[in-house]
This record gives sequence, structure tokens and C-alpha cells, in this order.
Amino acid sequence: MTYSKLLDFIFLNKFLAVLCFLPLIFLLWRLFWGDSLVNPVEEMTHSTGWWALTLLTLTLTITPLKIIMGIPKLIIFRRTLGLFSFLYASLHFFIWIIIDQFLSWREILLDVLERPFITVGFGAFILMVPLAVTSWTPIKKKISYAFWTKLHNLIYPVAVLALIHFLWLVKKDKTEPLIYILIIFCLFAFRFTRWFWKRIFNK
Repeated sequence: MTYSKLLDFIFLNKFLAVLCFLPLIFLLWRLFWGDSLVNPVEEMTHSTGWWALTLLTLTLTITPLKIIMGIPKLIIFRRTLGLFSFLYASLHFFIWIIIDQFLSWREILLDVLERPFITVGFGAFILMVPLAVTSWTPIKKKISYAFWTKLHNLIYPVAVLALIHFLWLVKKDKTEPLIYILIIFCLFAFRFTRWFWKRIFNK
């Protein structure tokens, strides 16, 4: 790949980062200057959670796209999408503990222990933390690539827990969480099929 094409990907990655900020900017604009939100806490919680899951799904999409399209440099977008997924997951988490629960640690603990959809959502967030920390270049340089690769396989249980969290959260129409489940199932199936094929035929 030429230097100019590499610069194009770097520019596109910065543009992607700007796009990832837009939902947050729009949410803040609605909250402070736009139309009044009917239930601000609920809408902020749901919006940040939805974007966390959407960006996580897009993160999982990058590797299959890279392989299918034969463009290795697409991988540059995976880190950006993953970090923004963590940003929105963090906002989702802190809105819950600070604004919704008013830092009442007893209530927070009871929610985690007694409400299954919060239990799995909390688990997903906790597993995302080491992924975000080790995506920081200075930390990444201090650990081996083999360990980094194994650690970042945590994205799969994160995705599963996030899907369960979303599915159990929705009370009536489960169409949207089921669509996400189908998409992520297909992404997992692609990875498993590729791994199985290499295991069988590349001995």
C-alpha cells in the first residue's frame, strides 16, 4: 500500500471518530438546548446503551470485511469503533450509577444481584475495561502480542452478555434485539467457519 493510500485511511479513521461523537453531541443538544426529553434519564440510558451495542457490533464486523474485501488496512477502524463502544458503555454505566441511583452503593449492589439484565450488563462492562485499557498504545507495547490477542477474545463474551442485557431489558417488542442477535450470530459463524476450515485443511 502506498503512503498516500495509508494517509487516506488515517484521514478516514479521524472522520470515523468524528462520526462516532455525533450521537453524543446530538443527545447533549437535545438535553440542554433542543426539544425537552420526556424522561431524560431513561432516554440518555437507552441511547448510550444502544450506541455502545451498535458500535460493538460494527467493531466485530471489521475483521470479516477485511477478509472478504481483501483490504488489511480496514483493521485501523476496529480500534476506533471499539474505544467509542467503550465510551458509550461507560456513559451508560455512569448515568445509571450517578443519575439513576445517586451513587447509592446499596441500591446499586441490590440491582446487580437481583435484576438479571443488570447483572449481565454489569458483567459486559467489566469485561470491556481491560480491552479499552490495553488498546492504549503505551500499555499495548508493554504486553506480548500473544497475550494481547488472547485478552481481546473477551470481546466475544462481552457481545454475548450485551445481547442478553438488551434482550432481557426489552419487555414487549423484541424485534430489535433479535436483529442484533442474528447479526452477531452471523459474525461469530463466519469466524468459527474460517477457524474450522484452517484447522482442518491447513495442517
